[in-house]
Amino acid sequence: MEKSALEYKQVFDIGLISDTHGLLRPSMARALKGVGLILHAGDIDRECVLTALGEIAPVVAVRGNMDGGKWAAALPPREAVMAGGVWFYILHDLHGLDLDPRAAGFGAVVHGHTHRPAVRKENGVLFINPGSAGPARPDRPVTVARARVRDGAVTAAIIDIEAGGQ
Repeated sequence: MEKSALEYKQVFDIGLISDTHGLLRPSMARALKGVGLILHAGDIDRECVLTALGEIAPVVAVRGNMDGGKWAAALPPREAVMAGGVWFYILHDLHGLDLDPRAAGFGAVVHGHTHRPAVRKENGVLFINPGSAGPARPDRPVTVARARVRDGAVTAAIIDIEAGGQ
């Protein structure tokens, strides 16, 4: 896997999304407005989701277990990207993590699959599951996340977009 880099900036905002399952919500676009990059951790289900996200900011996406067809076959199962001077590792299911992110120089790991939003730090690496921005489930919120890189440090926050309506 080849790492790709984005221009270094003092402060860089990144939209994080996963498990859209073909659904585009206006509240999702509002929550991601103003970011310089969007990372999608898979289960996109429809190519038009990536097209719409691309109107907000450049998109780096990985293939999830529900992504099929020609368009999805072109997506990698894992990707690495530098944003704001920090390396991000993106994959759909955290159980597929095939490296030690700290030893590999990653500051953050973005993943999805469980539909459970979470932000936690482990061994100096921030693990972010933006949750699911797709169809609502009775036992889980509808969420995305925003990460901010400032002076080489990454922080992230979960945003409940269901409250913003569809």
